Amino acid sequence: MPHQSTHAHPELSRALGPITAGAILAGSVIGTGIFLVPVTMARETGSIEGVFAVWIFGALLTLCGAFTYAELGSSLPEAGGEYAFLRRAYGPMWGFLFGWQQIVIGKTGSIATIGIAASIFIGYFVAGLDTDIVQLGPLKVSGLQLLAIICIALLTGVNILGVAKGGSVQSILTALKIGAILALVALALTSGEGSWKHFNEAASSEPRTFFATLVGYTAALSAALWAYDGWNNLTMVSGEIRNPHRTIPQVLIMGILGVAGVYLLANLAYFYVLSFPEVQHSERVAQDVATTLLGSSGGQAITVAAAISTLGALNGAILSGARVFYAMARDGLFFKKVAAVHPIHHTPGPALILQGLLASGLILVLGHDKAAFERILDYALLGLWGFYGLTSLSVIVLRYRHPDLPRPYLTLGYPWVPLIFSLVALLFCISIVWRRPMESLFGLVLLALGLPFYLYWQQSSKKTETRAK
Repeated sequence: MPHQSTHAHPELSRALGPITAGAILAGSVIGTGIFLVPVTMARETGSIEGVFAVWIFGALLTLCGAFTYAELGSSLPEAGGEYAFLRRAYGPMWGFLFGWQQIVIGKTGSIATIGIAASIFIGYFVAGLDTDIVQLGPLKVSGLQLLAIICIALLTGVNILGVAKGGSVQSILTALKIGAILALVALALTSGEGSWKHFNEAASSEPRTFFATLVGYTAALSAALWAYDGWNNLTMVSGEIRNPHRTIPQVLIMGILGVAGVYLLANLAYFYVLSFPEVQHSERVAQDVATTLLGSSGGQAITVAAAISTLGALNGAILSGARVFYAMARDGLFFKKVAAVHPIHHTPGPALILQGLLASGLILVLGHDKAAFERILDYALLGLWGFYGLTSLSVIVLRYRHPDLPRPYLTLGYPWVPLIFSLVALLFCISIVWRRPMESLFGLVLLALGLPFYLYWQQSSKKTETRAK
């Protein structure tokens, strides 16, 4: 079923060039992961070779997804990313369910989590932020929660003022974070404080069974894929990218390769400065490396870099996520007012505001209890990877159902690449259900609760179309 555009003027403007698009991708992907997950990967694999192998394998898997999304994004350069792809391939219900998942858990929960992470890094320099400053009955609000909400509000405001402004902020933050990581790498490898002998150290002294090794590498791969996650945000702003037919494939593929390069260099520096056991037992590996090289000032500097990196990821999530809300409302599957575009700034202001309010609500309700707050994203994992797999398969579905659709870029290795990525997504979903059965069930229940809302908005949309005739 072809997409029927029902939006009216003013429209979103194509103000994002290749550099800004690249900053959105890299800035959305490079967040806190590179500062934290190497420790998990070292513990789970038990060897430096295993860590690098998992990073490379994770990059190849991510590239498989990028190859498929490159064809979809260049063929359907519309706001909403997966929403637009799933809607065209499988029908409006599947596009809506993806958008619903983003609204109730996925994107709003991600924004809330990144906001809290940013406030934690900033709180390193501000004493007492973790104490409660507001109490309304059973609701307690800490300074960290309020700071997270302030960060979300400020970046939402910037993005309301124009996609070019939001993109400029993204470019600056991305340049700063990549510059800081590469500076740490250069300093580490030229300081003489480390040793290449660390790479010859024996793996874990305790022998592992095949099953234990498989479980360990699976856990390490999950950590790596989390660090690579966010690359799909680029397609959510497809409707605002100049020359999308060429820019989207180039940025997706080159961006993932660039991010993988940064990650591998960072890990090279970590293991050069610290021995393998030191990495395994580290709580903050990047800070430990910086402290080893520069003392306490180095730890403070890398904390600033982590805060900047997290704010960049937060801005990328805010900029991209609202386009899903906007696209749903434009197609009559969400509140009509959310489809409004600012007449001057040409941004989906109501969608951005609603997204910020929902994320802030999650912070207020769940942000005080870290365990409950982290669990909200556990609920989203199954649906998130399920939709990744469905979206990848939609390349095959669209070639069959819409053979005449313009395809400026064709997926490399078709049909095996989308099939491999979809298979990985399926296996990842199975592992999520196995490891987190109750969270997965709750996530599916939340997803199913969207069906009555879909039926309501679909009927409302049909009535509006009938009256218009």
